[in-house]
Amino acid sequence: MTRTTVKIPTPLRAFADGKAEVPVEGETIDEVVRGLTTQYPKLRKHLLTPGGELRNFVTVYLNEEDVRHLKRGATPTREGDVVAIVPAIAGGSSGGLSEAPLSRDQLVRYSRHLLLPEVGVAGQKKLLRSKVLVVGAGGLGSPTSLYLAAAGVGEIGLVDFDAVDVSNLQRQVLYTTQDVGRPKLEVAKGRLEGLNPGLKVNLHATPLRSSNAMEILRPYDVVVDGTDNFPTRYLVNDACVLLGKPNVYGSIYRFEGQASVFDARRGPCYRCLYPEPPPADLVPSCAEAGVFGILPGIVGIMQATETVKLLLDLGEPLIGRLLLFDALAMNFRELKLRKNPDCVLCSPQATQKGLIDYEQFCGVPAAGAQRGPSGIPEITPEELRDELASADPPMLVDVRDPPEWDIAHLPTATLIPRAELPNRVSELTRARHVVVYCRSGQRSSQASRLLLDLGFQNVRNLKGGLLAWADHIDPSMPKY
Repeated sequence: MTRTTVKIPTPLRAFADGKAEVPVEGETIDEVVRGLTTQYPKLRKHLLTPGGELRNFVTVYLNEEDVRHLKRGATPTREGDVVAIVPAIAGGSSGGLSEAPLSRDQLVRYSRHLLLPEVGVAGQKKLLRSKVLVVGAGGLGSPTSLYLAAAGVGEIGLVDFDAVDVSNLQRQVLYTTQDVGRPKLEVAKGRLEGLNPGLKVNLHATPLRSSNAMEILRPYDVVVDGTDNFPTRYLVNDACVLLGKPNVYGSIYRFEGQASVFDARRGPCYRCLYPEPPPADLVPSCAEAGVFGILPGIVGIMQATETVKLLLDLGEPLIGRLLLFDALAMNFRELKLRKNPDCVLCSPQATQKGLIDYEQFCGVPAAGAQRGPSGIPEITPEELRDELASADPPMLVDVRDPPEWDIAHLPTATLIPRAELPNRVSELTRARHVVVYCRSGQRSSQASRLLLDLGFQNVRNLKGGLLAWADHIDPSMPKY
């Protein structure tokens, strides 16, 4: 007997023990349908008439080909075929969904959704009543929020506190050149409401902290993690676990991206995957390592897709699965994730009962650095001498020009002239600590500011430069 796989649509899974697909034996489509209703008798009245004929509002697909109007009794199946049964109306229950009809504008705006049996009018109404929080309005938050707004999610919250910078425009598609200098949330609100005037946009113009996370996340149905740092990522995960909310995860690095859905009620949380963060500065940020400008769009759209699926209880979310994307190879890989039985947060033996200090947990920001009048962290010649003799010496970067290097330089330094620094920052990404110097400390102060703005955290400027080094440490060093 030929065995096929029958895919069960979401509205009918309750009548098939909650299963999304089941194996059914049958030599023809008719035999497969009858075999399915024999295995799950509750499905019979939804698929077949009292006389045993397929109901008019049910469509059958064989390997994605519509076979409803073929002679199903004579349509053969082959081993491994996939049979999909799609009712005309699906994507939500009727309870409480149909009190208010869609307006004429909504019927037109969402018509392509309404044509999908898996969404339909009931599903679109469910989206319109949904609330989604997007943490971060940058590379990932931009495409995610745009597509959620277009899809008709009724209420979107945005968490961010930055202003638009020219360097954002390579990948953050919410913003234009005219927006540079303006608060991101102000621009995002106008853009999203311009795309969909029926949308309600809530602005949370504040850093997400342990002190405010529970209050901010609580009203929303789904939380989208569009963050770019580990403290906020662990905070979002932990708050979602404690509040019982799904966390739609995405991350990007150079040409590669990741996506998953962490929902501790049905699978692992982010801490099951990574119980602890890497040491500070070990994993460079996008500002340090660079990022392919199109990559956040691809991963952000994955996040938007998973969010809508969760809201509609549609398809198979990425719960317990980590999707890896390589843009250079145009390749997707999927890894299975398992719940950690010893997870400190979501296991039965959980030891963490609330939110913690996430900057301390992740080892940022760097402590103990003195700051000069410009706010740049500084190190004295005496402190640098001691650190160079330690087991974990900093990387020295000389930002002077080559002729100056020929006059004098520190033995272990790397020459990267100030003008070349923006194009050579990749040479610094593996360093845990960086000390920048020049002749007097002025150019190195500017270089340090550049590195800090690019996301480097453990960067210090040699106070007084080589002139101070010659005065306090090595009098034999030529001064010029």
